[in-house]
Amino acid sequence: MATPHVLVLRAPGANCDEEAAFAFELAGATVERIHVNAVRENPRKLQSAQILAVPGGFSYGDDVAAGKVLALQFRHFLSDALRQFRDDEKLILGICNGFQTLLKAGLLIPPDEDGPLATLGFNESGKFEDRWVHLQATPGRCPFLKGIDRLHVPVAHGEGNFVCRKEYIVRGLSQAGQVVLRYASADGRRGGYPVNPNGSQDDIAGVCDVTGRVLGLMPHPERHIFPTQHPQWTRHGLKPEGEGLQVFRNAVEFFKE
Repeated sequence: MATPHVLVLRAPGANCDEEAAFAFELAGATVERIHVNAVRENPRKLQSAQILAVPGGFSYGDDVAAGKVLALQFRHFLSDALRQFRDDEKLILGICNGFQTLLKAGLLIPPDEDGPLATLGFNESGKFEDRWVHLQATPGRCPFLKGIDRLHVPVAHGEGNFVCRKEYIVRGLSQAGQVVLRYASADGRRGGYPVNPNGSQDDIAGVCDVTGRVLGLMPHPERHIFPTQHPQWTRHGLKPEGEGLQVFRNAVEFFKE
């Protein structure tokens, strides 16, 4: 397949769909922005794409909880279609509010008989965090992160605190290779706030499902696709491209191999 097709899902309040679409276009994909209601009416629309992106923003105003309403739509109306999409060896990416949605829909970590194993709660700082963070990557089987060791990208969220129901669940996710991104300092060390901007357990910034083909992350790689988007580009010199672009290029190249 020469040019994979991406569907970027729109929903009321999701305001990062254009940035996500542009990042995928820059990486070489064809992109269609589509409203969740259109997919609900005809789930077969997913069959036209190889990549589904659920972007950041504040879907449905985060009125119940961040990403919760959109997650309920996924669970009640699109569950079978989304799982089939993944099982067809296609890719799903959730960024920030999209991560919250995928996690609460059970697409990243399925619930057990007692309910969800993990969620994303309010930042421990008690405020909205809008800052640049360093990430340490352990890509494992996740195609989005192939060849990536470090990323420097911004976060912008109020509910990014990754919390598991039990401590052993965090260890199990790590051992299973599902913890693929952690907050770290510029020299790669783990630390508290503000290195970890939200208090996430085990400094978790992003997780994938057991297949590696569904990725959710709180930081915004689509906001660092040009080198001039970095706040210190004049001090450190102009690089060929922004560090976040490789995430989107990896997804595109997954279908060209």
